[in-house]
Amino acid sequence: MAKTTATELKSFRPYHPGELLKDELECRQLSQREFAKQIGLPYATFNEILNGQRPVTADVALYVEDVLGVPAYMLVGMQTDYDLTAQEDSKVNDRHAPIRKAAAVLQ
Repeated sequence: MAKTTATELKSFRPYHPGELLKDELECRQLSQREFAKQIGLPYATFNEILNGQRPVTADVALYVEDVLGVPAYMLVGMQTDYDLTAQEDSKVNDRHAPIRKAAAVLQ
């Protein structure tokens, strides 16, 4: 069997932190609507976060930490990892291609 080097490994799919929050609320039997109200967000906005359609901002992460005790740095880190995987998206690559070409000329 051939050995695989670290540079050849494909990492797991990063999860949007909203998925973790949705599971956490469900586990604690907390209503999404009541929780959104408790942290001062409109329900629709909070629901979009839980469904991965909106990012978890530092402010939201701090509110969640205050109420649930889930570390804000962990949520923000998850969001960053999730956002960086967007580079694998072909649409993002298409937008970055001209920038990379221009940068190559400058080097």
